[in-house]
Amino acid sequence: MDFGFERDLDLSGIYSLKWHIGPDELPMWVADMDIETAPCIKEALKKRVERGTFGYTIVPTEFNDAVCDWWKTRHGVSFDRDSILFSTSIVPAINSIVRTLTNVGEYIVVTPPVYNMFFNSITDNGRKVLESPLIYSDGKYSIDWKDFEKKLSNPLATLFILCNPHNPTGNIWSKEDLAHIGELCAKHGVAVISDEIHCDITRPGINHTPFASVNETNRRISITCGSPSKAFNTAGLHSAYCIVEDPFLRARIANRLSLDGVGQPNDFSIDATIAAYTQGAEWLDAIRAYLFENKDIAADFIASHCPGMKAVDSDSTYLVWIDCTAYMKKHGIDSSNTLQQLIRKRSGLVLSAGDIYGESGRYFLRLNIACGRGRLDDGLKRLEKAVTE
Repeated sequence: MDFGFERDLDLSGIYSLKWHIGPDELPMWVADMDIETAPCIKEALKKRVERGTFGYTIVPTEFNDAVCDWWKTRHGVSFDRDSILFSTSIVPAINSIVRTLTNVGEYIVVTPPVYNMFFNSITDNGRKVLESPLIYSDGKYSIDWKDFEKKLSNPLATLFILCNPHNPTGNIWSKEDLAHIGELCAKHGVAVISDEIHCDITRPGINHTPFASVNETNRRISITCGSPSKAFNTAGLHSAYCIVEDPFLRARIANRLSLDGVGQPNDFSIDATIAAYTQGAEWLDAIRAYLFENKDIAADFIASHCPGMKAVDSDSTYLVWIDCTAYMKKHGIDSSNTLQQLIRKRSGLVLSAGDIYGESGRYFLRLNIACGRGRLDDGLKRLEKAVTE
């Protein structure tokens, strides 16, 4: 079925964050798609609008059922229906969980380069970041297990935020990695938030492993955060959830989500999520294939047309993590923020600077390839122009 992925959508005039740019600029930064969402979601929202009233909305059992069935079918893990807690989005949920499970002044472990909002969720709440940087070797990322356990063993380290799959690197953690993470966190009394928002965007034929699915220890100590927003391009509808199997942990988090005002849905979030998870599988399989063709096109182009740059191999997300080390050192550029600004000035291409993901992202850029091929070609040619002038 043709879902129209090739169309270059006009996203002006809809107050898009991504497209809040200057004339003749091309945004390929923030992680949403320049592709229409699944037809089943659009149809569900049309039907809801036709009802003509937009009052307060409950979280029905159909929402929990749809989430549980989706994770069972797509990822092979069974969750209890009562373990699902609605949240408006994942970042507010992480903030609430941080305030629930940790105290001011305590440490929260992260593995940079990692999603920049993790740092905000820690420092904005008066907690301290404890970094265990990933090892980058031969174009691949891995956990520095010795350093990771050292950070977990800090008496004031009480929480670890895992990005699974990993943003921005696109790394998919193995079952063995996830089991070892759980083992070490349990040993040192550290709870785990597993942000799995990108879990549905994996290379066809390659599966995501939920942290909680690995063993009972992981299930007991963790909170899984999920949403259809990345996979179905519905971030603006504000629908996410936390999966908390431990009943005592769940009660505390549910109370905090309510107190923080992020546990109430809007009129569209429920219908969109149910539609995505009950009718959207065919569309998702099609978009996955398309996105990873885009990703491979981008990697090949960068390797052959952008001297000193290379895309890091990855099997998840629609984000390309570009290693610019050789280019930056050759041209005396000491931060990716400087390089990002230079590329924008020369070509109008807007990328994400790797600096925002931690010091270990200093020599990297992040490119969003979730768009039609014409727009992708435009973006890649702009990048070539900017770095070969």
